[in-house]
Amino acid sequence: MTVTTSRTGSGLSRGLLLLMSVATGSAVAGNYFAQPLLDLIGRELGIGPSRAALVVTAAQGGYALGLILLVPLGDLMERRRLAVSLYAATAVFLLVSATAADGAVLLAATALTALTSVGAQVVVPFAATLASPAERGRVVGTVMTGLMLGLLLARTASGALSELGGWRTVYWVHAALMALMAVLLRVFLPRLGGDGGRLSYPALLRSTVAMFRYEPLLRWRAGIGALSLASFSVLWTALTFLLAGPPYGWPESAIGLFGLVGAVGALTATVAGRLADRGHVQTVTGTGTVLLLVSWPAIAAGAHGLVWLLAGVLVLDLAHQAVLNSSQNVLYALRPEARNRINSAFMTCLFLGGAAGSALTSLAWVGGGWTGVCVLGAVLSAGTVVLWVLERVTGRRRSSRSPHSPDSPDS
Repeated sequence: MTVTTSRTGSGLSRGLLLLMSVATGSAVAGNYFAQPLLDLIGRELGIGPSRAALVVTAAQGGYALGLILLVPLGDLMERRRLAVSLYAATAVFLLVSATAADGAVLLAATALTALTSVGAQVVVPFAATLASPAERGRVVGTVMTGLMLGLLLARTASGALSELGGWRTVYWVHAALMALMAVLLRVFLPRLGGDGGRLSYPALLRSTVAMFRYEPLLRWRAGIGALSLASFSVLWTALTFLLAGPPYGWPESAIGLFGLVGAVGALTATVAGRLADRGHVQTVTGTGTVLLLVSWPAIAAGAHGLVWLLAGVLVLDLAHQAVLNSSQNVLYALRPEARNRINSAFMTCLFLGGAAGSALTSLAWVGGGWTGVCVLGAVLSAGTVVLWVLERVTGRRRSSRSPHSPDSPDS
């Protein structure tokens, strides 16, 4: 496998692109491995269900802090060194989790693992920087496919590994995988210096927040992305409730395999990226928001028919990928020297949207069952359509005043 040090991506090899895709998926997967294992973990460590559930909370909190505090460093530090350091640290913290003797140690190790797992969000803009403008959509789509596959398949892999050797096996295997990724990234990634070297770390963080003030397109896309991920989270949070109860009554192992359905949708991210590269980025976003909304009637009908559920899940996952990939394509073109700060701001909003969607799902399920969940998902999806239309209207007004505006139609 050969790589180039060119920052234009003229020699970005398929091997390197595949490595970056696998690396992002591997990093993100660790934040979801524990979810199907909470009962096993609680029994072995002697902690109750409520404390065991804090493992998921620790992962969410650690990842949120990493997005805010660590991802912007990609604009300040040499990026290969930052990525490799984060992956190596993640491997170390996973080893701590694998050997945890009590709940407190596991919680602390989980939070630290999630904190450094944002190395995935350093690799994504790294790939965008290496890619030429003509192929950026395809490249980002490929890397994000790896990320989404890691997210969707983590629970399935976790269940299989725990069956082989207990819940600690999951952490041992993942630690080895992350250590391997750190080595491979060190060997094959080119050196790439940050462009914000004159900034202090506090100034870097202030600059990240200031991106919302100076980049209106970031505000719109962050809102669209947050609502899209919220809708996505509503489905995947409530799906277990539906499949475990009547009329399905599926066991946990079968429910975990449903992630394979979502993985099929994730594989379409490169299609959206190629369309964006051909100048149809706004069309991809608009179509994605509409498909998000259209998917929910089919998902609602899935309460009575598996075919409808499968179709709805596939459409929703495809739509979410289109919205996410096209938004990243637009945002990464704004300020190449601030790509990591923009990514930090954007992904933090996405994470908050996803967390809010998961929290609202429990209320919707208690109040209205599967119908209530589907209404919630449809409302959030409708919000993405509204925001996209408003973005287009305001963007055209700005472009009429400034013909070189970065958010002109199909830019």
